[in-house]
Parts: sequence; structure tokens; C-alpha cells
Amino acid sequence: MKGAGACKFWSVELDFETKTDKQCTVEAGVAAVAAGRFVWFDVDVADSAKAKASLQELMLIDDQILNDAMLGEATTKHARYPEQLHLVLSGCRLEGKSFDLERVDVIIGERFMMTVHKGPVLFLTDIKNSWREDFRHHAKSPSFLMYELWDHLVHNYVDVQSRIEERVLKLQRELITNVQDRVFTEVSELDADLLHFRKVLLPARAVLADLATRKSRFISEATQPFLANMVGSVESVLQDLLVDREVLEGSLNLYVSMVSHRTNDIMRKLTLVSVIFMPLTFLVGVYGMNFEIFPELHWQYGYLYFWVAVAVIVAVLLGVMKKRKLL
Repeated sequence: MKGAGACKFWSVELDFETKTDKQCTVEAGVAAVAAGRFVWFDVDVADSAKAKASLQELMLIDDQILNDAMLGEATTKHARYPEQLHLVLSGCRLEGKSFDLERVDVIIGERFMMTVHKGPVLFLTDIKNSWREDFRHHAKSPSFLMYELWDHLVHNYVDVQSRIEERVLKLQRELITNVQDRVFTEVSELDADLLHFRKVLLPARAVLADLATRKSRFISEATQPFLANMVGSVESVLQDLLVDREVLEGSLNLYVSMVSHRTNDIMRKLTLVSVIFMPLTFLVGVYGMNFEIFPELHWQYGYLYFWVAVAVIVAVLLGVMKKRKLL
């Protein structure tokens, strides 16, 4: 096939009556579709322009869908065409503090399903590793593949949310115990990831709800209730995200309150010290003046009187502060 090096093809022919599958070349897959059999094509794109030319040669997909698949953003959405259904699914990859989206275009026709993506995709890899067992036990129609896609995608969302929650709890502990400047950067990054993840989940919920309720010849009515159940799962992930944001915000507010309390305590102590030293500073200032006529200058016990006055002043101030519970 011309330009085949620009993408990697993986295809399998499925027979839902006999529950058998057969891996095949892309050419054999196209021939099987023409013969009325169902084929799942998976396309890993390396070069968008060349891959588009290769896919056009198959004459399976509308050009408008191909343009969107090669150039579109990773935002979950769907579009209905007379002969095909086009879905854009956004998986998530969370490695350390790196939050990335993984776009998969799903094109469903009468006799084929094609998944198009750039590079390995976590939830799609999981499907390809586990679909065969469920296919042989539960599949009744091509809608089974739609269920598999959404099931693994929702599990991907749940896994990402769990890992984000671990980061939230870790930052919560750090905010309460040992705070460093880097923690605030991490809080800001995590909050941005939470908002980003929410923007992924909201359109996913809307698309899934539409697929679960609106009649379509590409999705059987038997599959729609299962998709409807997944809408609830996505709702749960969204609620958990809100809780994570509230926990993060509450922890940050608690830390700010603790810092404010410690600052006030320090200022109170400094104020008490200032109150004690103010009269002493006054005495030192007075007797440090350079006047020739100074009545107390020649007192034999002037130095002793000064320290007695200091001790009395300090004792009186400490007694007053203790009585008023300022110490």
C-alpha cells in the first residue's frame, strides 16, 4: 500500500455468530468488509499527511472525518454521518506530575470499526490485550466493541482520579507538617491538572449520555443501558474531583491560617518584649544625655539605683502581664 510506512495497521476479522476472530492484513480486512464481514482496524499514525493518503486508499472513511482525525484536538466529541459514526475519545496518561491527553478517533461503519491514534494509548492497549475473552463469552453484535472502548476509557479516568487523589493527600500532609516553597508550586500544578481533567470528563459525560439515549443503527439497544450505567461512573469521578479540589483548597486555607496564627504569636511576643524595654530605653536615654549640670551624676550609688529601678520596672511589667494572661 502506498504510504503504508507512515502508519502501522492492525486488523482483526470478527464473526459474532460463531464467536471467532481472525487477525488479517489490512488488504484482507478491506476485502472482508466488501464481502459483508465485520473487521476492526487499528491505525497507529506516524506521519499525518502520508497516513491520510494511505487511509484514503482504503475508501472506507469520509474525507471530512479523515481531516478531523489527522488535525483535530484531543477533545471528546462525536459526529453522525449518513453511513458512519465518528467519535473522538480522550484518554489520560498521568506519569509523575505529567498530565497528557491521548486522542483516539473511532469510526464505526456498517461492517467495520477503525481506531486511529498517534503512538501507544493506555486504554486502547488494555482493550487489545483483553477484548478476546469477553468477545467469546458476551459479544452479540459490533456494539460490543463500543462497550469495550467506553468501559476501558472510564476505568482509565477512575485510575487517573485515584492517582490525583494520592497527590492531593500527599500535599495535604506536607502542608500540615513540613512546608517548603516548592509545595506551593506543586499545589498550583495539581489544581491546574484537576481543572484540565474536569474539562476532559465533562464532554465525555455528554457524549456518553447521548450515545446511551439516542437511537442509532451503530449501537444496539441492548448495549445502551450499559453505556447509561457508565454515565453514572463518570459522574462519580467528577464528584471525586470536586472533593479533591475542596480538600486541596481546605488544606491550603488551613496552612495559611496556621501561618497567620504563628505570625500573630510572634508579633505578640515581640510586642511584649518592646513593652518591657521601652521604659528601660527611656532611662538609658535620659541618663545618656551630655549636660554639665546633672544632679544624679555624682551619686555614690547611682549605678546601683539604676539597676534597682530596672529590676522594679521589669518585675512590675511582668506581674501585670502575667495577671492579664499575656504571658
